[in-house]
Amino acid sequence: MTQTKSLSLRRRTFLAAAPVALIAACSGGTKSNAAFAETTNTAFADSAWRQLTEAEWKEKLEPLAFDVLRKEATERAFTSPLNDEKREGIFHCAGCDLALFESQTKYDSGTGWPSFYDFIAGSIGTKPDNKLWMVRTEYHCARCGGHQGHVFEDGPAPTGLRYCNNGVALTFKPA
Repeated sequence: MTQTKSLSLRRRTFLAAAPVALIAACSGGTKSNAAFAETTNTAFADSAWRQLTEAEWKEKLEPLAFDVLRKEATERAFTSPLNDEKREGIFHCAGCDLALFESQTKYDSGTGWPSFYDFIAGSIGTKPDNKLWMVRTEYHCARCGGHQGHVFEDGPAPTGLRYCNNGVALTFKPA
């Protein structure tokens, strides 16, 4: 094989493997899901937000926010201005405005998404997510069910958890 073909083959292999490596790096290496039982908040079971149709959600949300909140998509890393938000305040669900995270629990995880080590009690629910050849724990807004992100066991003290959130799924209200 000529050197040019060999170089081209290595470049193709690298380009094909890079997305898989990125996903694995962002997965946080969750050891087990034992700490994250599937949870729901029955206080919101009859919420009017849960009754909205897909068409109503599409009308209410920007296209990317709709894809993330309602279709469990993921925004590209390092694209959300909320990743760099450092003021005191509260991060809310972009779908229904439920308060989810206090700014004091936000930290720079280096992943390119807003990350938090804890959430406001009663504001999120979790469920297993097997979409990427591994079991991860998805979390969503307890009131409207909107997908927020995934939680991993590689966060800072005191919880050791990283709630890796899509910025487009949040709004920020300064104190």
